[in-house]
Amino acid sequence: MQAVLQARGLTRRFGDATVLDGVDLDVRAGRMTGFVGANGAGKTTTMRILLGVLAPSAGEVLWDGRPMTAADRRDVGYMPEERGLYPKQRVAEQLVHLGRLHGMAAAAARTSVEQLLGRLDLAGRADDKLESLSLGNQQRVQVAAALVHGPTALVLDEPFSGLDPLAVDAMAGLLREEVARGVPVLFSSHQLDLVERLCDDVVVLAQGRRVAAGTVAELRARGGERVRLEVDPGSSADGGDLGWLRAVPGVRVLDVDGPRALFGVDEPGAEQHVLAEALRRGPVRAFAPDVPPLSEVFREVVR
Repeated sequence: MQAVLQARGLTRRFGDATVLDGVDLDVRAGRMTGFVGANGAGKTTTMRILLGVLAPSAGEVLWDGRPMTAADRRDVGYMPEERGLYPKQRVAEQLVHLGRLHGMAAAAARTSVEQLLGRLDLAGRADDKLESLSLGNQQRVQVAAALVHGPTALVLDEPFSGLDPLAVDAMAGLLREEVARGVPVLFSSHQLDLVERLCDDVVVLAQGRRVAAGTVAELRARGGERVRLEVDPGSSADGGDLGWLRAVPGVRVLDVDGPRALFGVDEPGAEQHVLAEALRRGPVRAFAPDVPPLSEVFREVVR
């Protein structure tokens, strides 16, 4: 599938400080891309450049393989880090106004707003001033503002921040609907379990550089095959101590705690030698592939 929203060699300097250093980014049509990194990694700066809020010191942003224009950017749904709605204006009123600014007819804007507020469980707050809502509900309104005009792409900076689990589920459902209609979706988040659950692709930044990118499965596979082993400590002369694993060729011991161990496989078939030796010594309680969570992969690639 062709990448729709792309960044190539994005660099941004503020004086002598380089905040972004040659970042490449691909957000493909009909896929959700998670954008992760520690505070100060450059995620927000990248998003601002994608939307034209900031100009890059070098590099370019492409839409369908050509330089992205101001007209292209007007059709993108953007949720900035600094929320930009009007606290003293009524919720539905300002969402309709934002839809009109995107070129929607008044009736179409009102219909879209009604549907979004219903999906986000805010239908009863449509005529309330934004400042009267809880921070979580204000966050939902901000997301509705990014979706109201039926965007061609979505760029969302920490859209799940401050949301309770029910609101997260509602938001995730909306984003999945956008992906289903072919919209490329990019969102940043520190909630790596959420990124792992929702995203097709992940891009990791560290100190202004892209240090990893790919599907969740591809990132998990970066460290090679891993196996978790547990033996019965009461059925062998050594009390089930798996320290002998360190002497097995082709095995990289990651953790040993008595009868439990986690090891990497550096040579094909090495895990079968481990299993045969473990069975020779006594009963094996567990022997199975180990899939690292995205949070563990993240810590490894940003070191």
